[in-house]
Amino acid sequence: MDLGPRSKGSFLWSPRVSNAKNPDGAGWVYIEASHCDVSRPFAQGCIAPKFRTSQHVHMRPLALNPLFASLRSLTGVGPKLEKLYARLLDRDAPRVVDLLFHTPSGAIDRRARPKLQDVQPGQVVTVSVTVDKHRPSPPHRSRAPYRVYAHDDTGDITLTYFNARRDYLEKLLPVGETRYVSGTAEFYDGMLQMVHPDRVVDETGFAALPLVEPVYPLTEGLALGNVRRAMDSALARLPTIPEWQDEAWIAREKFPDFNSALRHLHRPNQPGDILPEHPAWTRLAYDELLAGQLALALVRTHMRRQPGRGSASEGRLRGRILKALPYTLTHSQQKALDDITTDLALPQRMLRLLQGDVGSGKTVVAFAAAAGVIEAGRQAAIMAPTEILARQHFATIAPLADAAGIRVAILTGRERGPARKDILDRLALGDLDLLVGTHALFQEDVAFHDLALAVVDEQHRFGVHQRLALTQKGEAVDVLVLTATPIPRTLVLTYFGDMDISELREKPPGRQPIDTRAIPLSRLADVEDAVGRALGEGKRAYWVCPLVDESEKIDLAAAQARFEELRKKFGEQVDLVHGRMKGADKDAAMARFAAGETRLLVATTVIEVGVDVPEATIMVIEHAERFGLAQLHQLRGRIGRGPSASTCLLLYKAPLGETAKARLAILRETEDGFRIAEEDLRLRGEGDLLGTRQSGWPGFQIARPELHGKYLGAARDDAAHMLSRDPTLSETRGEALRHLLYIFGKDEAVKLIRAG
Repeated sequence: MDLGPRSKGSFLWSPRVSNAKNPDGAGWVYIEASHCDVSRPFAQGCIAPKFRTSQHVHMRPLALNPLFASLRSLTGVGPKLEKLYARLLDRDAPRVVDLLFHTPSGAIDRRARPKLQDVQPGQVVTVSVTVDKHRPSPPHRSRAPYRVYAHDDTGDITLTYFNARRDYLEKLLPVGETRYVSGTAEFYDGMLQMVHPDRVVDETGFAALPLVEPVYPLTEGLALGNVRRAMDSALARLPTIPEWQDEAWIAREKFPDFNSALRHLHRPNQPGDILPEHPAWTRLAYDELLAGQLALALVRTHMRRQPGRGSASEGRLRGRILKALPYTLTHSQQKALDDITTDLALPQRMLRLLQGDVGSGKTVVAFAAAAGVIEAGRQAAIMAPTEILARQHFATIAPLADAAGIRVAILTGRERGPARKDILDRLALGDLDLLVGTHALFQEDVAFHDLALAVVDEQHRFGVHQRLALTQKGEAVDVLVLTATPIPRTLVLTYFGDMDISELREKPPGRQPIDTRAIPLSRLADVEDAVGRALGEGKRAYWVCPLVDESEKIDLAAAQARFEELRKKFGEQVDLVHGRMKGADKDAAMARFAAGETRLLVATTVIEVGVDVPEATIMVIEHAERFGLAQLHQLRGRIGRGPSASTCLLLYKAPLGETAKARLAILRETEDGFRIAEEDLRLRGEGDLLGTRQSGWPGFQIARPELHGKYLGAARDDAAHMLSRDPTLSETRGEALRHLLYIFGKDEAVKLIRAG
């Protein structure tokens, strides 16, 4: 019998060590390839030393394998469609479970079939019509529409197709026959029409159609039929899994089981079955909340189990830093610094969240706190999610470090060769006190002499395993998490568990209020002229656009097109920065703007965080109605960072909806990020919580805070109760809860159980 490992794709398949039966009949399980030596037999070292025994091998419950299979395993999903699903589901390699969590946005109700005279434009309807005639696209004009004319006894309708095949449509819609047609009906030139009907069937086909069918958000190139067929295939794959919820709770809330909830959602019997308040959706939302709370509780428990190492100091280095500042700390900065310093001196490990508004001075507080552990002879690290943000931190810290005699360096993907080796050598020898960087900090070859404090900025952009990888580079490392997006109290626990919290409510002295105005896009020329006058006076301005390139489908300004247009008007003083540029090119553009070599920077939201140019006093945000409230606030925070008066112009496309109108009104009314965060949650928690899609916050897949937030306390209490009774999740319900953690992507928390 061959016990050697076999390579398969990016994983290594290895025979099971234990005698447990594999439920799917195969004798092989996933083991991460990075832990294996493919040249050696399994029994002689395929598992790395830290996974010496079979119970410590990090693997998913075998029953869940069908959910974590690639979408390519579903009927009809090939390489081309997989790429479209990757865009739709925002995942490089989408899996079956990702599709199952793609929730419907509406439903087609075929139980009532209106007559044509009763059809409401803009609605998805199903009508029974008789086909009158076909009018194909004229020869040599392939872009012209192919039209099919039909009627019922109350009116007429045109069915419009583009790039259509005549033989196909003549077979689908034969003249003189009755067909059931389903799709969105609109008026065009006074005529009711339906473009590319979703369904066209005869009497027999209609009898086989579901009377209520979900409608899903789509991406360009992906049809509703593609998603429905893939969803049917995914539902057929649902495995038998244990119930992880408490039986009494399930009965009280009248929740279906997990699989039934998914089937209700994707195969509704009536339109109400797909609503977020329906028991099926609510069950899945509560599952997601519980998975999040359980993972947070495990992280916190793991932190508490680890003994701490107090780093007490007399505060000499901290005093030098504060003396070098051109201003005194605000009251909340001083309070936060005192709290962090107290935590660092204690023998328990610190896990504290420092949240502050844009420009409130979090970096200075974090650096002053780091000075305490450095004075005690140990090291600190500050990790940021982007190179721009890391270099901004370094630029803020470097002169203060120089004044205090603190040795500091930066490490990103750009530091290579001899320069990188020099930094790593100094770090390992203890000749560096503080290292600032990106995810490069937790790579394998980065070794600290004695890491005491890890500062994680914008921590929502890092996975739990990445943060842990950094803290594992030292003994009993204390953790300070920074966030520039103030979070409503109701959500702090959702993201961070029971962390200790410090808030920076004030802005540093000398900052002036920002004059914020909302202006319709019809006055674009006036805005350009005003910006031109400001540039003539030597001022600097940002011009933010929502997209990089023009889109035929979405009428939004593109940064590239706006840059070219403004460059023609204002010449070489206009520059461009966006997320698709190389890091070095982005930094070069930012450096030119910061140095005053260019004065108008056209940008996407890449400038949202970590950009600090005090001389910039004008911010133009094009299509402001398309941005989230918190994100608008973050963008506005790029100006008003110096002593000069600043202006923010919110360009919007009229007419504004009620929510967009309220959003812009709040922004004009206040600069208090904490109040803005509360309003943002109230206005649109469901769609884009705190600007999550754009800002990187870990928004929910299923849960809608304004509807399901009331379950958060119950989820938190249940997680705490379970871990108090079964800290290793090894009893019957605990084992079931491990399935839950994997399904909702919290498998890092399972590693913590094994890590002890």
